[in-house]
Amino acid sequence: MRIAQLANFVGPTSGGMKVVIDKLAEGYVDAGHERIFVSPGPRDEVMETSSGIHVFVRAPRLTPQYRMIFKPWRALDVLARFRPDSIEVSDKWTLSPAGRWASRRGVGSVLFSHERLSEMLTDWLRRGLGVEATVGALNRRLAKEFDAVVVTSRFAAEEFDGIGARLELVPLGVDLETFNPAAGEPADDGVLKLCYIGRLSHEKSPQLAVATAVELHRRGRRVRLDVYGTGPDLEELRVLAGDAPVFFHGFVDGRQEVAGRFARSDVSLSVCPSETFGLAVLEAMACGTPVVTANRGGASELVDENSGAQGPPDPAALADAVESLVPRLGPDLRAAARRRAEAYNWSHTVERMLALHEELAERAPYQSLGGFESRRRRRT
Repeated sequence: MRIAQLANFVGPTSGGMKVVIDKLAEGYVDAGHERIFVSPGPRDEVMETSSGIHVFVRAPRLTPQYRMIFKPWRALDVLARFRPDSIEVSDKWTLSPAGRWASRRGVGSVLFSHERLSEMLTDWLRRGLGVEATVGALNRRLAKEFDAVVVTSRFAAEEFDGIGARLELVPLGVDLETFNPAAGEPADDGVLKLCYIGRLSHEKSPQLAVATAVELHRRGRRVRLDVYGTGPDLEELRVLAGDAPVFFHGFVDGRQEVAGRFARSDVSLSVCPSETFGLAVLEAMACGTPVVTANRGGASELVDENSGAQGPPDPAALADAVESLVPRLGPDLRAAARRRAEAYNWSHTVERMLALHEELAERAPYQSLGGFESRRRRRT
């Protein structure tokens, strides 16, 4: 079987979505299938990699970190060239026409929902622009165009309720070898060591993590927060931190190094209330580090009372959650966090995804592209 993965917003410093795409790709290839990955790049280029063919489609920068394919027909031309049996699209915007492309050719199609549109458009909602109705309309269109929509949590599934989508709940996994307690341990120096590892951008709520550390500092708690990551909100976060012991270290290169930063922390803050899953939560717990998270969002489905604590997405409430863990810090809590992470294995995720792709690929043979693509090219 030949599976094509398509995505925007992937780059050298990408986080969770890139990890998901890469881990699925490894699993597909290890299982004997062919994999093609279509993503934006500085130029049109085809590369052979250990995890299949990577096709870069020339695309402009949307931000300093990310490019976006604004002309979807260029990605569709790649699909026409490589003739996949099933496609997996990790984008709800300019690459969504791939669902229609696949439907017209009897090719299986999966939309991998990495985010909730309603959360992405929060600013519009604040302005009262009727985005809830828009989100509903967009999701109904996506549900109609793709054979199946994959979600990773019950929270992620909520926005598709009642619109006729075929939903597949497929939890993600964690690399239990890279992320493990042997990566390090917190120093016994009387300082409560917190960490935040992720993109420094509003949609990930780093402000809430920093504000939680500031609140703990205000209460007189001996604490430090180490922040690892890059993003557009760095200067805002520095201002928010003020004179509190918050340290910004930038991007951490290498998964082993990331594991060490998690393992040497007493508590990891993954407090985003709109996260649809929370790979950073699993990575921290796999290292034996308990997690404090918001009591809303996909991450709240991962953290139980044995592996961390939850609170409303408010600095004072999250500071309370952190302080509730302090008396329990030690080997038993770290072992419980590790056990919780061990319930999430990438092999299970790959098995579920492959079963879905195989089912969809068997529905109909690949049909001739004929004049459709040539007519599209003439129009564009």
